[in-house]
Amino acid sequence: QVQLVESGGGLVQPGGSLRLSCAASGSIFSIIAMGWYRQAPGKQRELVATRTSGHSTNYADSVKGRFTISRDNAKNTVYLQMNSLKPEDTAVYYCNARLYSDPHEHNEYWGQGTQVTVSS
Repeated sequence: QVQLVESGGGLVQPGGSLRLSCAASGSIFSIIAMGWYRQAPGKQRELVATRTSGHSTNYADSVKGRFTISRDNAKNTVYLQMNSLKPEDTAVYYCNARLYSDPHEHNEYWGQGTQVTVSS
């Protein structure tokens, strides 16, 4: 079994900051990539940021310059530092991982989601 556990969401005023964390645990042989997606009410789930084990990163245009993704490979953990938050950033944020559970099997996993609300 593989589990992704997110933390760090909450309520923040516009212009504020939050840091999300996601720790992967269970049967993990190697991690291909980890990242963050978000889904606002009535909207489709969208990519926020991803980072591969080769350190390649990808950001949505709407968060470039404000959000930073990083990884601690020793802890199988990915972080999302969110600065200059805007009301339109309000959404449920989901951690995503693509990994090998053994040398011959790979799959995609999702966390349960953490709520981020930006409001005054």
